[in-house]
Amino acid sequence: MTANCILERVAETRSTNDDLLERWRAGQLIDPIARIAHKQTAGKGRAGRTWLANPEDSICFSLAFPFKRSPAELTGLSLLVGLAVISGIAQACGLDEEVLHERGMRLKWPNDLLLNGSKLGGILIEGGQAKSSEPTWMIIGIGINLRNANAIEASLSNLTGLKIASLDQVLQPPSKFPDMEYLWLKIVSALEHHLNEFDRHGFDLFEAQWKKWDAYKDQAVCISGTGQDPLYGVAKGIDHTGALLLQQENTTIAIHAGDVSLRVQS
Repeated sequence: MTANCILERVAETRSTNDDLLERWRAGQLIDPIARIAHKQTAGKGRAGRTWLANPEDSICFSLAFPFKRSPAELTGLSLLVGLAVISGIAQACGLDEEVLHERGMRLKWPNDLLLNGSKLGGILIEGGQAKSSEPTWMIIGIGINLRNANAIEASLSNLTGLKIASLDQVLQPPSKFPDMEYLWLKIVSALEHHLNEFDRHGFDLFEAQWKKWDAYKDQAVCISGTGQDPLYGVAKGIDHTGALLLQQENTTIAIHAGDVSLRVQS
């Protein structure tokens, strides 16, 4: 981990993303900050949805990171963050990434972590650039289910069809479960490494790696939430910018990350 990343631990807050966003808007951010809360009372998912999490069963934290790139040059960032999270989990659990892949860990475009098709974690990225002469500060929120997947799934009964997984389902035996603090530090360290590489080289460097973890490659999918009618087609991976390639009959279109929902056609 680089020496200039500030680590903050709090017992309770509404949202670690909101905490760091408030400081960014006030011009108070200087160095990267990773902020973790034992309990978030108003944690967020995409599109303002509430992120529900029992403090003992999940890890939720945010990282504020300054990029030299402009916001327009940060395409593919959420995909890159997914790769970093997998790297951090592998290191914390003492496993090779290939083992996680064999046990069913995948990435769902553009910002979810899956385990055998069920949701293991999510990524929410907010922020921007106040002035063109200043860094682009992105606030990266990450939530991962650690244990008791069935209980978490039951608490989300209002979200029909959402299947939940937890990290303890990856570990054999479960006694190898890492300490939460250790897991957090390993993920933050992996994020710093990946984000610095991304800032220097862009997403191109990680395109092939992400394709290996693609959960929906060559599957018939539906994309909704773009403000238009749902789009149907076959997911054909991503391009060098991280855009999803959707094949429709004889045409392939690029879908850029935004507030969209991707699911397999039923």
